[in-house]
This record gives sequence, C-alpha cells and structure tokens, in this order.
Amino acid sequence: MKIGKNSVVTLKYKLTDAQGEFIEETDEPVEYLHGGYDGIFPRVEETLDGQEPGFKTAMQLEPQDAFGEYDADQVRVEARSKFPEPLEVGMRFEGVPEDEEEEPEILTITDLTPETVVLDANHPLAGIALRFSCEVLEVREASDEEIAHGHAHGAHSHHDDGDEDDDDGEHEHGGQALH
Repeated sequence: MKIGKNSVVTLKYKLTDAQGEFIEETDEPVEYLHGGYDGIFPRVEETLDGQEPGFKTAMQLEPQDAFGEYDADQVRVEARSKFPEPLEVGMRFEGVPEDEEEEPEILTITDLTPETVVLDANHPLAGIALRFSCEVLEVREASDEEIAHGHAHGAHSHHDDGDEDDDDGEHEHGGQALH
C-alpha cells in the first residue's frame, strides 16, 4: 500500500543536528496518521506521500520546517521567590496561560541567580537546523476511530503504552508526535 491521506505509517527515524550531533532515535517503530493531522513534520509528510514500505530518506529540516525559529520574546525573568526549591537549570514545567483559550506553555529554566529564574518557552530545538532520516516499515489504512481522533492507535502509537491519560502526543524531544 502506498502512503496517502488517512493511512497509518509505521517508521523508524533518527534525528541529528545539522552537524551530525545525535538528538534522538527510535528504539521501537512509531506510527503516525498521514494526511495533515500534525503527527509529523509537514515537510517529512510531503516527502513520504506516495511512498511504500522500504522507502528510506534523509533530509535537512531548516528551523521553519521543524520546531520554528528561536523567539527571544519567549524568554522571561521571574523572581526566584515565586518557585519552590530546589531549582536547577534544565528543569521543565508547564506554565499556566494567561488566556484560557491558549495551550499551556512548556517552560525551561535556562539560568538561575540567587534572586531570579530565567524561563524559556521556546522548544529546546527551536532555531536549529536538523537532519531527519527514516525508513518506512509498514503502511495500512486508518480506522474510522483513528481518523476521528486525528492520530494512530496501533501497536506503535502512544495509545499502546498502558497510560490511559497519555493523549497529549508529547514525546521526549518535546514535539507533537514527530514534529
């Protein structure tokens, strides 16, 4: 079967920065629902469209094709007294949006002083060109339920990890599914 709208694609992938420094690689195959459901970087989805199992590709993703440009306006300084101790650079937590319609932000502590905490709401890979390589392992038709939910539910998706409350699509690199 060829990859097309409303197909579930199983693949393995590796992500490095443009200089080849390792970022992430799949231990187990992953699945995503193909066809504009935001389950993978759009440029990767475009490249995979019409392909079949066994297809391999490697591509460079500029920041705008991956996690976006770095936005200095997403960095803010807060009083350390607002936070529980202990604090460490690199800690991440969910911020409460000012507008109820907005999604919560994931904030990373990037610097600490005795009086302040520097918080960055940019994705950790924002502003970085990436190399994405993958191999398509399987392609199947999506179920009506998968299409209605907008993501895959198979053996290699986040629905199969035993965590019923894990429907946010977040993975270790902090992106949605594979984007």
